[in-house]
Amino acid sequence: MTARSSVGRLLAAVLPTVALAFGLSAVSGAAQAQIVIGQTAGVTGQVAASVKELNLGAKLYLDHVNATGGVNGQKVELITLDDAFDPKRAAANAQTLIDKNAVALFMTRGTPHTQAIMPLLEKYQLPLVAPSTGAAVLHKPVNPYIFNVRSTYQREAERAVQLLLEMGNQRIAVVSVNDTFGQDVVQGALKGLNDKQVKPVAQLVIDREKHDVAALTKQITSADPQVVLIMASAQVTADTVNALRTAGSRVLVATLSNNASAGFVQLLGQNATGIIVSQVFPNERSVTVPMVREITDLLAKSKNTETGGVVTPAMMEGFAGAKVLVEGLKRAGKDVSRAGLTRALNGMNRFDLGGLEVGFSPTDHTGASYADISIITGGRFLR
Repeated sequence: MTARSSVGRLLAAVLPTVALAFGLSAVSGAAQAQIVIGQTAGVTGQVAASVKELNLGAKLYLDHVNATGGVNGQKVELITLDDAFDPKRAAANAQTLIDKNAVALFMTRGTPHTQAIMPLLEKYQLPLVAPSTGAAVLHKPVNPYIFNVRSTYQREAERAVQLLLEMGNQRIAVVSVNDTFGQDVVQGALKGLNDKQVKPVAQLVIDREKHDVAALTKQITSADPQVVLIMASAQVTADTVNALRTAGSRVLVATLSNNASAGFVQLLGQNATGIIVSQVFPNERSVTVPMVREITDLLAKSKNTETGGVVTPAMMEGFAGAKVLVEGLKRAGKDVSRAGLTRALNGMNRFDLGGLEVGFSPTDHTGASYADISIITGGRFLR
């Protein structure tokens, strides 16, 4: 099956739910979008802020590629459907995109959401590039159709805990959401603690759909931790932080890179300063890093001001994912097919994104392993 499809019919089917808020332009005429890439993500709901920035980063690179001749003479069109952070809707959206001959899926958002589409990937032998989740289940055992770009959540959480301990914090509370994401990341956090023979002063679980912020705040303050590591969506994490501050708690708060967006900072408002956020991509202000310099230049040329005209960590992830996708499409040849793209990605043993190297083989789809931490200061993530 090739990627040459009637984009006019595809757009007619999906435009009611396309994420126009991202500025992903709808093309007029089927001939303009010759390679269709599908995405299902939470345009609305708990992760809307980070999804917007992920796609802004991806759009910067895809627009640049299309403006300079496309991929082997063909333009790439990213069609985004809103799943409202609902795994069932994610699966339905994926089926819609598959039925319309998308050559690949790209940057799904969320662990249970990505798991929900995994049976479809196998059924249709469809590659998924750069899911925005570091779930271990997407790495081991190797899924032949999932090509990860970012580090695993377990590695990220483990590293965050190690750094918190090195800072002198011994009383650490661990809070995770009650879904596959939470079950995954808490393993990394507990490993980081166990390696230093430290036990959490509290290990708490949040209901993803009906989180009781008042009860959680009381449990955290009762445990009297020096720092609380919250592993949940941006909205749930921000609600918890804001409730803690309202209750008078000054406990140090840390969270993971799924919340590394300007939108998360906005949700926190005046409570953003001092929040620690782990990172899985190089410092977005280090213009000595080629990839950072590239995205910074493209953002300036685009004159987009949605993030105040500055690159955010979430934009870096979207940009990196788009670079991997485009490289795979280039290597797949002129008549891109699902099987051809899968083969091309499996042969991408070493690829330099511009200061960050990723690599895939039939036995390893992990991508990168970078992990660091930052602290929100002045509305930005400082390292």
